[in-house]
Amino acid sequence: MNESPDPLLDLLHLLDLEQIERDIFRGVSRSAVVPRVFGGQVAAQALVAAGRTVPAERGAHSLHSYFLRAGDPGAPIVYTVDRIRDGRSFTTRRVVAVQHGQPIFHLSASFQSHEEGLEHQAPMPAAPDPETLPTAAEMLPRYADRFSDPGVVDRLIEARAAVDLRYVDAPPFGTVGEAREPRSQVWFRTNGKLADDPLLHVCMATYVSDMTLLDSVLLAHGRGGWAVGDVVGASLDHAMWFHRPFRADEWLLYDQESPSASGGRGLGQARIYTADGRLAITVIQEGVVRVPRG
Repeated sequence: MNESPDPLLDLLHLLDLEQIERDIFRGVSRSAVVPRVFGGQVAAQALVAAGRTVPAERGAHSLHSYFLRAGDPGAPIVYTVDRIRDGRSFTTRRVVAVQHGQPIFHLSASFQSHEEGLEHQAPMPAAPDPETLPTAAEMLPRYADRFSDPGVVDRLIEARAAVDLRYVDAPPFGTVGEAREPRSQVWFRTNGKLADDPLLHVCMATYVSDMTLLDSVLLAHGRGGWAVGDVVGASLDHAMWFHRPFRADEWLLYDQESPSASGGRGLGQARIYTADGRLAITVIQEGVVRVPRG
């Protein structure tokens, strides 16, 4: 495995887009477990592009996005930002990601100046201390025999090296053939400290949010996932709401569930909590989830 001496620094460089015009940015990609651009990467980069056209005092509070085509990891991605609205409290941006002359991703994001207001939230569910759970490097080799490609474990570890992501229970590929409740929990944080820029923490959470959200769909049917080969699929859309401040370099609980799967699609919804119980983010994603034919 060819692992960088500082995977987090590599990921930060990935999110540090090159500005080529006033509202046009260019990004590169990193290798992924599957031969296409990782969806969390393109979503995070698009949010970086949008955020760089917004006053720093306005934080991202929501994003809604569609994955239109599989991205080519060997080609740059150009992000074009439309300044849809600059209001007194809210700012709206639309971003289109283009490769080879075609749009591959579309994002709308809204930003808001800080306000005081009504407060309530859903309570944080029970979860074990993340420090008691195995790291990806400790956990993944246990399931090496589940993958037909012996290189999958190394690629998974490398793809997640910048993020300390720990499963509360066995991942889908750990219980292939055993249908379980369509719920999954992981703890995550970056493997290293981040700067204090709130946009960076929001973009980093956006990146991680696409890693495991459809796990609960697979669990309901005893499927192991794309790396096992008993399903094929891809993200279709992704929406996030950022409720309260958080740091992506401190432990966050990603509590995920699937309320429905039908028509070759599966829906995942989740809440992300800080370690002290504050509801930071709500996430909803739908993806193609198909059983391979013969």
